[in-house]
Amino acid sequence: MSPLKIRTCVGTFDAVAAGPRNGRKVLLLHGFPELGIEWEDQLLALASAGYRAVAPDQRGYSAGVRPPQIADYGLDYGVNDVVAIADALGWYKFDLVGHDWGACVAWIAAARYEYRVRTLTAVSVPHLGAFAEALRVDPDQRDRSEYMDRFRQPTPIPENQILGTKLTLPGVPERKCAIYQERLNQPGALTAALNWYRANDFTGYEQSVRVPTLFIASDSDPFVAPYGVAQTHRWVKGPYRLETLKGVGHSVPEAAPGATSAFLLDHLRRY
Repeated sequence: MSPLKIRTCVGTFDAVAAGPRNGRKVLLLHGFPELGIEWEDQLLALASAGYRAVAPDQRGYSAGVRPPQIADYGLDYGVNDVVAIADALGWYKFDLVGHDWGACVAWIAAARYEYRVRTLTAVSVPHLGAFAEALRVDPDQRDRSEYMDRFRQPTPIPENQILGTKLTLPGVPERKCAIYQERLNQPGALTAALNWYRANDFTGYEQSVRVPTLFIASDSDPFVAPYGVAQTHRWVKGPYRLETLKGVGHSVPEAAPGATSAFLLDHLRRY
């Protein structure tokens, strides 16, 4: 696994990469408050299987792509970043993987760019059509999403609350939490990360996904209720598979690295 700089039309993304350059291409998108190294175990597993895997630090997390306005963190920009990164890497066709906010971006990108995305693997977050519906009709999901209202408060209210405490994520090694916290302590980094919440309400993304899709969920996710997970199949028109892990929280790629890697590799081998 090695660091990588990806120079695009919107700026330079930091990334980590693994595997042979001529291997089948896999792009992995992290969530909040992680970085590309969230996918460390999956990168190594993919590389061992002959894939070329790249996990960028998304906009706001990469110092070279940290625009100042809240509107700059709308999901449409994240989706455009996927195409810009793939173009910069010289990838036309690739497999797409995402967790948390990375899953939000990946769902949309797979729907819009099915001619470029070979397969989709979404982790934790349902298709946004299902998730937006859950926020409308499911009290359990609304309760689990209350934290977003706190994150959407004006700068620097949530920033001061978060930076004043040591970052811990259930199931995530302490060494990685320290790396995430160090990045968020950079000037403007945490505000940029929180702007993903301030800029988005998950509505307007009802387009169905037609590429082969794997959705890895958890039955113990404190932030995602069962409703949206169960309804996601309605927004997938291609081959679809749901795997629900038992007793794993929200940070699935790191809390259950072996199972995540195994499901991902099996999905890629099928298609």
